[in-house]
Amino acid sequence: MPELLGAADEPDGFVARHDVVRDQVLKRPGLRIGRTRRVFEALVPAVMEQKVLGQEAWRAWAYLLRRFGQPAPGAPHLRVPPPPEVWIRIPSWEWHRSGLEAVRARTIIGAARVARRLEEDPAEARLRSLPGIGVWTAAEVRQRAVGDPDAVSVGDYHLPGLVGWALAGRKVDDAGMLELLEPYAGHRYRVTRLLESSGMHPPRRGPRLPVRDYRSF
Repeated sequence: MPELLGAADEPDGFVARHDVVRDQVLKRPGLRIGRTRRVFEALVPAVMEQKVLGQEAWRAWAYLLRRFGQPAPGAPHLRVPPPPEVWIRIPSWEWHRSGLEAVRARTIIGAARVARRLEEDPAEARLRSLPGIGVWTAAEVRQRAVGDPDAVSVGDYHLPGLVGWALAGRKVDDAGMLELLEPYAGHRYRVTRLLESSGMHPPRRGPRLPVRDYRSF
């Protein structure tokens, strides 16, 4: 529990170099990056969130958790995620009913087969060696399971625009985001967390992405 709440986080050496970051540090002096030490448990929802709207990922997660999760100890109205061996045995039609297409289902099943090795060594290189796991997913897993303060979610739909707008007053792409975050090397995820908590975001001018439903395909 202490690590989950950020007791192992070490913000020493972090220096706010932009006014907006400095303001957020003053407003949230107790911000710490927690870690669960549960790599596969973090990987499954991260894969579900790949290149889709959050609503689509949450719908699939909720369905599979209700169908294959177990009642939480002491709180039977809550569910805990199933272990890797259960994910491997989920039939194809249940993946389809959840709204998850075959590509992401295969990624989760493949990771479940090597879950023990992932728990022993959650390095980015090992995560990215798995089919279907790229830089974005590896960063999301390391943020949640390892509490990596430097893991940047490159490839995120919203993050470059947020970072660019907050630090430079303009929207940027992934390369521009990494350039803006370079002075914070070692704490780049910490900075993005602070910027997300600021409520700042670039103006939305384009149409919203539609919510897809693979269950109808």
